[in-house]
Amino acid sequence: MANTTEQYNKQAGVNEEENERVFENTLTFDDGVIEKISAIATREVNGILDMKGGFASGITSAFGNNDLTKGVSVEVGEKQAAVDLKVIIEYGQSAPAIFKKVTEVIKSQVKHMTGLEVVEVNMNVEDVMTKKEYNQETSSKKDNDLE
Repeated sequence: MANTTEQYNKQAGVNEEENERVFENTLTFDDGVIEKISAIATREVNGILDMKGGFASGITSAFGNNDLTKGVSVEVGEKQAAVDLKVIIEYGQSAPAIFKKVTEVIKSQVKHMTGLEVVEVNMNVEDVMTKKEYNQETSSKKDNDLE
């Protein structure tokens, strides 16, 4: 008669609880990864001119580093994430339509790339500019950076 695992463990002096240890594999993401995915997805939406960063972003820009994730902050859990955005939209565009599209794109891209469910997207419109005004402002900043 063949020994069962239980009989074998008793004979070998193996504790049953130790034998039944479960090894779990995990996949986790740094908050910066979700911020970057969200930032790239947001910039792909028509009507978004730029993202607005805080004080730290201004310092980063002053030293010549273009911070891709400026204007994005996230809270990431094991299976879900929440995204907060600060944006500049183009004058004449519909903020509710932009918000709807941004929400769809972020949820889709984060889910596709990470498996995380985005349960909340908050978008704060910090400025409205025409494309011409925005282009003038960014070109003058670049000129000042070169000096």
